[in-house]
Amino acid sequence: MKYLIFILFLACFGLIIGGFIMETENSQKLIGSGVAVLFLLVFPLFSYYRWKDKNLKDYMLTKENMDKMRENQKRNRL
Repeated sequence: MKYLIFILFLACFGLIIGGFIMETENSQKLIGSGVAVLFLLVFPLFSYYRWKDKNLKDYMLTKENMDKMRENQKRNRL
C-alpha cells in the first residue's frame, strides 16, 4: 500500500510538472487531472493507510484523557 501511494504521488507530481513544462493545448488538463487525482485518490489513501490501526478514542478529548493530561502535567512540573 505504501508503494502504491508513493507511485501515485509521483505520477500526479509528474502530471503537474509536465503540464507546466509542456506548452500544448492539453497542458491545463494535465495539471488539473494531476491535482484532482492527488486530492481525490492519493490523500484519502494516505489518510486511510496512516490511521487504519489507530484507536480514535485515544485522540478524542474525553474526561479520562483530560485527567491523564492533567496528571502528566503535574508529574512533569515536579
